[in-house]
Amino acid sequence: MYNDASVLENHHLAVGFKLLQAPNCDIFQNLGAKQRLSLRRMVIDMVLATDMSKHMNLLADLKTMVETKKVTSLGVLLLDNYSDRIQVLQNLVHCADLSNPTKPLPLYRQWTDRIMAEFFQQGDRERESGLDISPMCDKHTASVEKSQVGFIDYIAHPLWETWADLVHPDAQDLLDTLEDNREWYQSKIPRSPVDTAVSSERGAPDRFQFQLALEEAEEEEEEEALEREPSGSPDT
Repeated sequence: MYNDASVLENHHLAVGFKLLQAPNCDIFQNLGAKQRLSLRRMVIDMVLATDMSKHMNLLADLKTMVETKKVTSLGVLLLDNYSDRIQVLQNLVHCADLSNPTKPLPLYRQWTDRIMAEFFQQGDRERESGLDISPMCDKHTASVEKSQVGFIDYIAHPLWETWADLVHPDAQDLLDTLEDNREWYQSKIPRSPVDTAVSSERGAPDRFQFQLALEEAEEEEEEEALEREPSGSPDT
């Protein structure tokens, strides 16, 4: 489905645009044809950017924008072209998609419980089907507290810290809340006689980085395999 590319995000877009065709559901009915095409293009670009396989590249580009950003004398960010504007919009939606850790702790914990319940349900289905259980989806071994600390350290915090730099000082309160929430989950990680710090530091980031870098790694392996293939007939 969708050529195995950003399947969930493409599905959301397809369903969303289909809903606009239903009676009394076209909220853009007063826009002209050119405006509708422009809006459609922006929406597609923004939603596809929420695919987590694109997170690292998106974050790297955002950091570059922060380092080279242009502002007016009043401190207003200058966005001279579509590429700059859509990049900001993509990151805005991406931040919103990863905003649970920036919410007040009681609300953040509610959403954490929901997402972990979904992960564990997925893990149960994978176990029943004889498949490898995805990271953080095994209810018998996964630690909710460690998973949240790892998620914040390697995914959410770098993104929100960079976004806060771009829109300073408007997102500073959200970043502060995220850091407070991270410390709360860190404090809830059970302590044992055996020092688990090393396994925690090495395990969580590897899983996140593996998931995010999976597509690139597979492409590199395919290229290396092609290079190793003999060009002529095998020796006799």
